[in-house]
Amino acid sequence: MNNATQSYAAFIRACSLVGLVLIWQLVVVAIEPDLLPSPLTVLQSLWTHIESGDLPHHLAVTLKRIAISFAIAMLLGSALGMLMGRYKHLDLWLDSIVTLALNIPALVTIILCFIWFGLNEVAALTAVVLNKTPNIAITLREGARAIDTRLLAVGTAYRVSRLHTLTRIYLPQLYPYFLAAARSGLALVWKIVLVVELLGCSSGVGFQLSLFFQFFDITSVLAYTLAFACIIFAIEAAILRPWERRVLQWR
Repeated sequence: MNNATQSYAAFIRACSLVGLVLIWQLVVVAIEPDLLPSPLTVLQSLWTHIESGDLPHHLAVTLKRIAISFAIAMLLGSALGMLMGRYKHLDLWLDSIVTLALNIPALVTIILCFIWFGLNEVAALTAVVLNKTPNIAITLREGARAIDTRLLAVGTAYRVSRLHTLTRIYLPQLYPYFLAAARSGLALVWKIVLVVELLGCSSGVGFQLSLFFQFFDITSVLAYTLAFACIIFAIEAAILRPWERRVLQWR
């Protein structure tokens, strides 16, 4: 993708966000402002929470939990998925267990972890990892199944070392699946983390949202949501998209 194409794509994305804000403002005009505050009101609330120091503190706590649980889930899920895709007997043994874990409601896992481990950080992170790991494993299993074995055979014929076979032939074929798992994982993990914080934590964005809910403070809820959305857009633009362009260059 050349620079002109990247600039055009960024322009279209920006226009779509501007259009969303305009629609938001039109809806505010049509209904009561108490039910949906205007974008400007939300921005003012966001700045107030930033100045007070509450939002940076709770946002940092939540982002730390997201980073730790996401990294652990990606490592465990990727390793499990690749092994299941590579070894059929292992896949047969684990398929039912992974399918069961995939369909257990996140709320059930969160409650059980808090009962078993107590209302602490270990329980919170364990609940998130258990909820996300099966999704990543399923994605990477399909990627491992789709590996072109003919390319591996070419590497063997030319006596390519195992390390180079892994890094230059095997893993590049899995990169699209890694990207899909990372994107879906990031989207799901932060949602689960907020539920975990709402149910059993005394800090974090989820905990703050529960307080705002009790006081029917819609403006603060949207302000925290906006802050989180900005973080997610920054991660997508600064990390995921550049990584995608780099690892898919071989295509």
